[in-house]
Amino acid sequence: MKKTGSKKEKIDLAKLKKEFFSRHDPELLPVLRKAVVGIAGAGGLGSNVAASLARAGVGKLIIADLDRVYPSNLNRQQYFVDQIGRPKVEALRENLKRMNPFSEYEIHETRITPRNIKKLFGEAEILVEAFDLATEKSMLINTWLSLFPDRPIVAASGLSGFGKNHKIRTRKMGQLYLCGDEESEPTETVSPMAPRVGIVANMQANLVIELLWTRHRSGRKSG
Repeated sequence: MKKTGSKKEKIDLAKLKKEFFSRHDPELLPVLRKAVVGIAGAGGLGSNVAASLARAGVGKLIIADLDRVYPSNLNRQQYFVDQIGRPKVEALRENLKRMNPFSEYEIHETRITPRNIKKLFGEAEILVEAFDLATEKSMLINTWLSLFPDRPIVAASGLSGFGKNHKIRTRKMGQLYLCGDEESEPTETVSPMAPRVGIVANMQANLVIELLWTRHRSGRKSG
């Protein structure tokens, strides 16, 4: 009986996988399944980017963050009440597996520094910057472009508050892509909220997919 049950579970999993990817673009999907994308930060931006890329079918996500889940995170981040207090990367991997169990999620509960960026994200062909502080953003961008000048980094700036959709844009500067309005910063009265954070995070995720496709089409390889 156990053998039958085990076999049935395997058959159901195969069927689920086929149905899960049935609405994906048949030309794009093989590119995404082979892709490795790094996400530096698992907060409002990082957790939302990860969720979108997982649902899109990206084969492997490498996610690094040292923070834990706090109640104040739940207004905009991909976590739940019963995950409060847990390391973000562990909780996020758990949630991503529930969204798409067919991709790989490599997590690192660590602080990202110039000394470990290559070790953490060296396999990634594109890196997503998902930090809160401007100093950390600058450090990550500069270090990445120095280590991998031919690999894109998709960063964000200006996503606090609400409204002003017309100000949100993407700007390209070499291999640096910047999403957001580049002016909205959190204050005591203006905080990040789910709609605007989600818009910018999904702009980042959408751009990552576009870059994976265009780089594939051009035959460009990571250095």
